[in-house]
Amino acid sequence: MITAEWTIQARAHECAATGKSFTDGESFYALLFDEPAGFRREDLSEEAFKARPDDAAQPFSFWRMKYTPPPPPAPEPLGKQTAEDLLRHYMTDPAPEHASVRFLLAVMLERKRVLKEIETRRGEDGKLMRIYEHPKTGEVFVIPDPELRLDELQAVQTQMAAILGGA
Repeated sequence: MITAEWTIQARAHECAATGKSFTDGESFYALLFDEPAGFRREDLSEEAFKARPDDAAQPFSFWRMKYTPPPPPAPEPLGKQTAEDLLRHYMTDPAPEHASVRFLLAVMLERKRVLKEIETRRGEDGKLMRIYEHPKTGEVFVIPDPELRLDELQAVQTQMAAILGGA
């Protein structure tokens, strides 16, 4: 009996018969059974597959494959609050070497709709200033735009990666 419903079932990380975990590169068998409730997948080690009794239920389909462990989980994306905390931290430290970081954090928060740019103007010294408002709190952030050139981006990206990696 072939059911009309189909579900995607991920590979198991251990043998359904023995409970023993598969190791990287180990061959195992994936068996697909067509049951009244739908298709059911069962992954068996080679030993367990060969030890199946002759009168065991026959799978709808089966195949041999090599086990590869799942990739490590992706790092958590930077949360809105974390980027905001970093910006607040760098706003209290007016060191000129952090100007690009402050600017990029503000742009990140603008893209995430945490900050809203309300004005851009040049100061008396000719520097471009970007004025952001935090819509929820009403706070205003005045961020000097470092007017980065393309040849400066790699260094700033490296600096940002180091900061965000430690966040």
